[in-house]
Amino acid sequence: MLKKLATPLLLLAMSFLVSCDQDEAQEPEGPLVDCVTSGSSFHGQKVKDQYIVSFLKGSVSSGRASGAARTLEENNISQLQVKDIIDSETVSHYVLNISEEEATLLKSDENVVAVEPDRYLSIKACFAVLEPTLVTWNVKKVGYADGTTKTAWILDTGIDLDHPDLNVDKGRSRSFNEGETSAEDDNGHGTHIAGVIGAKNNSIGTLGVASGATIVGLRILDENGEGLLSVALKAIAFVKANGRAGDAVNISMGLEDVSEILEREVKALSDKGIYVVIAAGNESRPANNFSPARTSGKNIYTITAVDSTNRFASFSNYGNDVVDFAAPGVKILSTYKDGKYAIMSGTSMAAPHVTGLLLINNGVLNSKGVAIDDPDGTADPIVHR
Repeated sequence: MLKKLATPLLLLAMSFLVSCDQDEAQEPEGPLVDCVTSGSSFHGQKVKDQYIVSFLKGSVSSGRASGAARTLEENNISQLQVKDIIDSETVSHYVLNISEEEATLLKSDENVVAVEPDRYLSIKACFAVLEPTLVTWNVKKVGYADGTTKTAWILDTGIDLDHPDLNVDKGRSRSFNEGETSAEDDNGHGTHIAGVIGAKNNSIGTLGVASGATIVGLRILDENGEGLLSVALKAIAFVKANGRAGDAVNISMGLEDVSEILEREVKALSDKGIYVVIAAGNESRPANNFSPARTSGKNIYTITAVDSTNRFASFSNYGNDVVDFAAPGVKILSTYKDGKYAIMSGTSMAAPHVTGLLLINNGVLNSKGVAIDDPDGTADPIVHR
């Protein structure tokens, strides 16, 4: 039996079930019109003296050590400067504590595919705790169905592992942040995304687009919503090793810059038949200036945001050269940390609608209507089941 509709009320504490008969769920009223999830002041900045160097795997030189080991040795880079190694199928990404001069020298080696500075990733969540609405306006707009046999991987701040409205795979959920052992979400952003994708079809809370889908929380951002590009690469490698065709990955974060290494790994993930959904970003700028939003290819989808009247969100990045669909992203009510429910705005909230639809439609996406006032002049189609 499908959940009933309810009108959300603004609360300051944990909220529980409220129901009433109503024909149409409306966008919540409240003070969040200009409150949008964004990055911190150092978002996209380079990590001092830390670089990601991609080496071809399995290359050898005259019977000596592997190409990576030889190159490091010849450039007087010790193993103590190797912070991490992230294996991909054809390359190995070395996270190295080296100088800019050393990084420049490594670029000339025949075994090196790419050299990039490691960078900071961040989200600054803006939210208000609300009373849950069983079928929210946004989920009703795009459509929904049972998703209990499907799996969504969320690269974000982790997940509320014990949220009563989520079906969390605790065994595969994990943190990739240094010094953290649990995927528990103490920020709220990742849990909010999870609810849009797969909140259960039960008598509490909200309903997800793919209700009851298995959620795997991969924590790459800390309680302040801060993390590193190299950590995101580790999480993507984990999905490649443990995911399967037909799964979906939600990436509601990115860089204020271009990363060929990150885009290459996203494409490698999609080549396995895993759907990758990426938020376009909230800077009101062309999305093709940002990674991984600018990444295009089979099974890869970049998503902009609209409100309940189909108007293009003023904060959303744009550009039909890389954008695939628009989805609701203004004042979205969903699950939140500590068993709560909250409202957030951003393309971070738009992307998981598409993630859920890919799961229940087996990779097929349709549209109904277009984004009004799309700044690039070509209206994005609004995703629909």
